Amino acid sequence: MGRIYLEGKARKVLIVAPTSVVSVWPKEIQEYAAFDCEVRVLDGSSKQKVKELHSFTKDKVLKIAVINYESTWRILDELIQWKADLIIADESQRIKSPTAKQSKALHKLGDSVRYKLILSGTPVQNAPLDLWSQYRFLDKRIFGTSYYSFRARHAIMGGYGKYQVIGYKNMDELIQKTHSVALRVTKEEALDLPETTDEIRYCSLEPDSAKLYKRILKDSYVQLEKGEVTAQNLLTKLLRLSQLTGGFIGADDGTIKQISKAKLDALKEIIEDMKDAGKKLVVFARFLPEINAIKNMLDEMEISYSYITGEVKDRGEEVRKFQEEDGVRVFIAQIQTAGLGITLHAADTVVFYSLDFNYANYSQARARIHRIGQKNTCTYIHLIAPGTVDEKILKALEKKENIAKQIVDHWRDYFKEEN
Repeated sequence: MGRIYLEGKARKVLIVAPTSVVSVWPKEIQEYAAFDCEVRVLDGSSKQKVKELHSFTKDKVLKIAVINYESTWRILDELIQWKADLIIADESQRIKSPTAKQSKALHKLGDSVRYKLILSGTPVQNAPLDLWSQYRFLDKRIFGTSYYSFRARHAIMGGYGKYQVIGYKNMDELIQKTHSVALRVTKEEALDLPETTDEIRYCSLEPDSAKLYKRILKDSYVQLEKGEVTAQNLLTKLLRLSQLTGGFIGADDGTIKQISKAKLDALKEIIEDMKDAGKKLVVFARFLPEINAIKNMLDEMEISYSYITGEVKDRGEEVRKFQEEDGVRVFIAQIQTAGLGITLHAADTVVFYSLDFNYANYSQARARIHRIGQKNTCTYIHLIAPGTVDEKILKALEKKENIAKQIVDHWRDYFKEEN
């Protein structure tokens, strides 16, 4: 970005990033940019975003606008008319779906500018087909403009009506084309980071909760044996079991009921230990009832915290408080929302209260503390209810498996009762 500006090839840059990452860019640019620039974050309503886009005041500097993916299609015409010279798609896996509005918007934006760059630690989250939409933005000459032609070239279709991808082909060609314009650098090659260590803290469910878990597990197994086995059906049942090991279950009237405090009690002990050691802590959880319970517990303990869920608007401020304010000791994050782009290296310890089924999300969450500036060994503590799906999910993630992809063929491994 700085190089093409200094060479006179760019005057305007548009950076598109996940909402949780948008606020990171201005700070990083301010700290590391070795060139004159003016940065604007496009926030608020669509009207406010457009106004901010045209609010640059300095001449003869690089003008940089930062916007989240979800907003691009809402002010697409204005973004095109702004005539950026370079567009950077940060965490570009966010446009992996070719039919999503934000993906289509980025394709059109990409067609309107000369220079494009995509950044991602996990460009392939689910399948090789994830690459097409990202490369359609980057350079449509590589994989063409038709997703269906690309799929026909690289996917083996099967199942009912041959609408299901059952395998892949011509992978050597796919890899060669992918790397023709890509630079892959591993964390080990690029950074001198401290070592990491993993721990498991077993949290046995209370007798009544364990009995309920076994009943639901048995019912799920019987239903699957008798009924249709689909990925959606399996994941729904697996999700319910995961919620239960975290202490919550949906009641028949639609309310959420807390049925266990096993993990909450284990987390409280960890927090007390970290407090005594004068250290900060990051806690990742998947489900909102878990996050709310953790917040309530911290309130009772009179411990200040920051948190990010899908409902939090000013995520940058939540990160800033945790990183910079000594009184804010704990950062609570929803894995799906806060696993990308943000830096939380004020802590060197993460607790996974519950786990996501997607390895890419899990890996990204781990990287929040294992980043430039981290000086200490990073510790990852997993709260696991023994004899439950917790153990099987963690085992799959350790093997870098995407559970949603392999569960149909191995569903009995997840739903059989452990002795």
